[in-house]
Amino acid sequence: MRCIVAFIICLAVCGQAEVLAAVKPSTKSDPKNPAKKQQPMSSNLAEKTLTHTNRLAQEKSPYLLQHQHNPVDWFAWGNEAFEKARRENKPIFLSIGYSTCHWCHVMERESFESEDLAKFLNEHFVSIKVDREERPDVDKIYMTYVQATTGGGGWPLNVFLTGSLKPFYGGTYYAPDNRYGKPSFLQVLTEINKSWGTRNASILKSADEIHGKLVDFTEHEPSRDAALVPAVVRSAAKLFKQEFDSTHGGFGRAPKFPRPSQPSLLLIDARRSGDLESVKMVLHTCRRMAAGGIYDQIGGGFSRYSVDERWLVPHFEKMLYDNAQLVQLYLDAFLTSGEIGMADVARDVLRYILRDMTHPGGGFFSAEDADSEGKEGKFYCWTKGELDKILSAEELKFAIDFYGVTEKGNFLDHSDPDPLPNQNVLRIAREADGRAHPEMLARVRQKLFETRSKRIRPHLDDKVLSSWNGMMLGAMARAYSVLGDPAYLQAAEKNLAFLKDKLWDHSTQTLYHRWRDGARDSVQLLDAYANLLAGVLELYQATLHAPHLQFATELTRSMIKKFYDPKDGGFWQSDGEAKDLILRVKDDYDGAEPSGNSVAVLGLLKMAALCETKEWKEAAEKTLRLFAAKMQQSPQGLPCMLAALDFSLQEPKRVVVAGDLSSPAGRALIQAAHAVYEPNKIVMGTTGPVDPFAATLQPKPNEKAQVYLCTGNTCQLPTSDPKTVKELLLKKP
Repeated sequence: MRCIVAFIICLAVCGQAEVLAAVKPSTKSDPKNPAKKQQPMSSNLAEKTLTHTNRLAQEKSPYLLQHQHNPVDWFAWGNEAFEKARRENKPIFLSIGYSTCHWCHVMERESFESEDLAKFLNEHFVSIKVDREERPDVDKIYMTYVQATTGGGGWPLNVFLTGSLKPFYGGTYYAPDNRYGKPSFLQVLTEINKSWGTRNASILKSADEIHGKLVDFTEHEPSRDAALVPAVVRSAAKLFKQEFDSTHGGFGRAPKFPRPSQPSLLLIDARRSGDLESVKMVLHTCRRMAAGGIYDQIGGGFSRYSVDERWLVPHFEKMLYDNAQLVQLYLDAFLTSGEIGMADVARDVLRYILRDMTHPGGGFFSAEDADSEGKEGKFYCWTKGELDKILSAEELKFAIDFYGVTEKGNFLDHSDPDPLPNQNVLRIAREADGRAHPEMLARVRQKLFETRSKRIRPHLDDKVLSSWNGMMLGAMARAYSVLGDPAYLQAAEKNLAFLKDKLWDHSTQTLYHRWRDGARDSVQLLDAYANLLAGVLELYQATLHAPHLQFATELTRSMIKKFYDPKDGGFWQSDGEAKDLILRVKDDYDGAEPSGNSVAVLGLLKMAALCETKEWKEAAEKTLRLFAAKMQQSPQGLPCMLAALDFSLQEPKRVVVAGDLSSPAGRALIQAAHAVYEPNKIVMGTTGPVDPFAATLQPKPNEKAQVYLCTGNTCQLPTSDPKTVKELLLKKP
């Protein structure tokens, strides 16, 4: 594997060096103020509309629509662009991003709104825009290339392709001028155009060779030697603990991403191993994140990541997938510790989602931007002078102390040539003050919320993705199970109904990925099926409503039919019908989002336990074997897969609730089953497509409902006492 990576890098570096051999910065930038020469382009939509409208105006993606008035002659990803590039023998300039990406906005402002740069692009390139959230399969291929050849990645992702869609040069953000000795974007374009004309055969050959090595690089072979044993999970947990920041919480250095899958795995391991140190690390991390600026102290919800190690200054965009996973983590932390503050954070996040991120029909929107009025963080930050106008003298003193407000502020947007001064990101500086004066805190927070609500909100990416909705559906359903608020159950049921109406074709058993503005796409993605399956499983376990389990079986069968590789195991990221991809990839990286393979494996294991379907368990185990070596060698990349492995290492506890589930006694037993932190359990009823043994279990005479706690087909005596259910679940396996 290392040899393949090295060869890819060698080919690409040699090719890129050849392409850009003549590129040299014409002037030196000021290293103390690299943005000094920047002049922000006009972002006035009306002005742009009068001047330019390109074909992206016909798209549904909010990201593509943001670029519909650029002077660049953008194409969407598709045959029209590919055929033009081949017909005119032009290289493709592929630019990938998402609508709430701060640096995507910066590059648009600096480059894609430039008439001169657009003229050059339009003459010499075929330019394509892709929304990475709609097409993660396209993004994965070209991100893999850029990461392998440059050692880094991110968005905007800018890659140059041949007409056969094979990459030959790429990077991320390109500045409009020379900074730190690097060439400007126009210089890069100029030299690539020159090389395309003078070294075309060499570029095409290099692209073919790189493509071949990328195919090898992304292939997986099952490991015959790697053992699937508890020691693999234990070893990974120990490695994660070495990265722990004992001061500020979290794992690794700045920039810090919450990445909930990592602390979640530590809790899973601690349940099996009894490692209390791991539990303390996770709880400390949860407390520090909730106290930091990465958490919206006024409106709820987490930003994508913190630029510093203290969780203080975030990039302010809020993503649905982050918040869904963090709700699950804080519910785990609450069940593990009993700290009501952990439950309060989960409630606050869900309050934000239901208030600001929910379609009237029940779908969940994708994200909110970091910027408003062209300024990052403007909606969220405060000056001391603003607070002085809003709060009484007593409230002001409290707010300054509690939120750590200063005259100078703690945030300055260095990407902005004219940044707002004296901005404060609110964080909890003196937690004891809030505990001592809860009424004061509530009053201050309400006043700030009401004032902030009058500001211009950040852009809302209002597309509904079945993959991310599956995550939040699961978070809502589990929050109902753990916290008991019926509003969460109502939201979960409404969300599933919306997804089935807008994105599920019952006649063909097909799940589509994106719905927006009355239209759905035609894309088939593993992430959509796997994450919605996970969400439906949470909803089923919260309600034991048999139709939900029936729908889960339909999703499972379709997922296996479309994406599963019966030869080697594992799931392809896209189905075999996708003709616009140069690779079929089995995604294996649990990053900000869990990989489709990891989610699919855990879903299959749970479905096999619920329905006693042997082939589903075998598919899960075969997939685990495919990734076994990587779980041992690079566990940091697969915490969700490791969680699935842990689930597979023993028969899960099956909490079978028999009898009248709608009765108070039935509801109390279901809630008791969810009131204990036990990651290797499933909760099930006795009707619908459950396994035949569970269907035979009934409550004793004169009992409306009872619980059978079973391992496989071996059950303990039934109980109708919720306390006894909790005690039985707390016993270690």
